[in-house]
Amino acid sequence: MAVRFGVFVPQGWRMDLTEIADPVEQYEAMTAVAKVADAGPWDSIWVYDHLHTVPEPTKNTTFECWTATSTLVRDTQRVNVGQMVGCNGYRHPSMYAKIASTVDVAAHGRLYAGIGAGWYEHEWKAYGYEWPTLKERMGAFREAVEIIYKMWTEDEPVYNGKYYSIDKPYNEPKGARKPHPSLWIGGGGEQVTLKLVAMYGDACNIGGGKPDVIQQKLGVLKQHCDKLGRNYDDIIKSTNFLVFPIDKGADPEKASAQARQSLSVEQFQRNGEITEVDVIAERVEKALEAGADYVNFYIPGVAYDHEPVHRLAESIVKRFN
Repeated sequence: MAVRFGVFVPQGWRMDLTEIADPVEQYEAMTAVAKVADAGPWDSIWVYDHLHTVPEPTKNTTFECWTATSTLVRDTQRVNVGQMVGCNGYRHPSMYAKIASTVDVAAHGRLYAGIGAGWYEHEWKAYGYEWPTLKERMGAFREAVEIIYKMWTEDEPVYNGKYYSIDKPYNEPKGARKPHPSLWIGGGGEQVTLKLVAMYGDACNIGGGKPDVIQQKLGVLKQHCDKLGRNYDDIIKSTNFLVFPIDKGADPEKASAQARQSLSVEQFQRNGEITEVDVIAERVEKALEAGADYVNFYIPGVAYDHEPVHRLAESIVKRFN
């Protein structure tokens, strides 16, 4: 399987739109990066499903995940558009499935529908969502994935679980991609999450670019696949890197000046390491050797400077294709 690459667009969650005052211009900055990626050779663009900023909640822009996805699929023509990943706690899984089906049609089948259990306690409580225990979140997540799959593959799905139930909801159309929208399940939990990937997932996201973690988690995934009779090779194995690329020998402060705007190097590096292109290539190579076959990059500062997106496209994406 050929290696494919995705890139996150600036959405606000990582404080990556703060130097733009007008919210309309902020949204257009996000769209502009999406269009750069759409021009190639990227396979996908990504948004997060969060409501408050990190590393701490602040009164700054964070555009809502599915609203942004639905507009980005219409502002682009070629790239797939996904969420890394949708938070199960924010939408009933039947409604999630319905939303995703609609957006997949709007995208002409280019949706990567991401789902995970969720973790950001502060925003759950701030938005009025009950904050369950980890056991409860994982239990609800397990049921949610089953319901989503049913909504996409059955005409009159029925489900009665501990956390959710559905009674023959009509979900028409079910999407444009066949046999159903592409389901990306995020997280490395070995007993629940990776088993769900083996049962229902088209893709997983694990490891944060760390080869040892990637290898370990994919080993567990393969065991689940073997037990369930699922073809392990049918599943996309993705991992994420947070990097800002610079040339060999370049001064990190000078090379990142335009992208950093008013941020110091230290502040900027909270959202991605400033490092040489050759170092990034080496890390990608090690992730691939560990079993990954799909790589996503978050590149800080691209709302203000598109050059790093072009740089990674030329020096990394094309190198591995």
